[in-house]
Amino acid sequence: MAIISNAVTIADAGAFSVNLGAMVHIKTLTASSSSTLSFVHGASSVVLDGTYPIYKFEFINIHPATNNADLGLLASINTGSAYGVATTSNFFEAGHSEDDQLTKLDYIAAFDAPQSTGLIKMTGSVDIDNDACTSGQLYLFNPSSTTYHKHFISIFNRMYDYESGTPPQHSINSYVGGYVNTTSAVDAIQFKMDSGNIDSGKIKLYGIKDS
Repeated sequence: MAIISNAVTIADAGAFSVNLGAMVHIKTLTASSSSTLSFVHGASSVVLDGTYPIYKFEFINIHPATNNADLGLLASINTGSAYGVATTSNFFEAGHSEDDQLTKLDYIAAFDAPQSTGLIKMTGSVDIDNDACTSGQLYLFNPSSTTYHKHFISIFNRMYDYESGTPPQHSINSYVGGYVNTTSAVDAIQFKMDSGNIDSGKIKLYGIKDS
């Protein structure tokens, strides 16, 4: 069927295609007192290769089992047989208290990773309070490249309560950027707290199409 106006064909049937969406859901992992949550290419329907140039992880209501634990990541180049590829990253955050008495914008040098094979922190301390959690997102670029190192960017928000109660609870945004320093394909990513388990929450993996 064609669209015709004043005897002029504007478009024919082959001119349209269905937009299936640029972002494709791949896998959802749900934490239940989990020590780690791992996305391994080829395992449990996970895709983490050259199928997509960009992969996005969404973190929904991640609640720690241990008070003031930090959420972080580890990369693998051997489908999860070992985690901890040397990674360099930087960390800064902005905060605002509920009583409007505290605002901050800080570069957190202690959370930087200079060629670290340990946990790469994406958040600062997350409260264990029943109503506390952290949520955010992480972008991983071209993990299958065997030419370049693998860049990532993350942003998270969490509620934090100083132990003294002064100032009160406040919202903190954490911003991290870095790269996994390898020209081997990264084919697995693991997430964990720096202390204790992930009590609850979900992590969703999406692939973003090239066009």
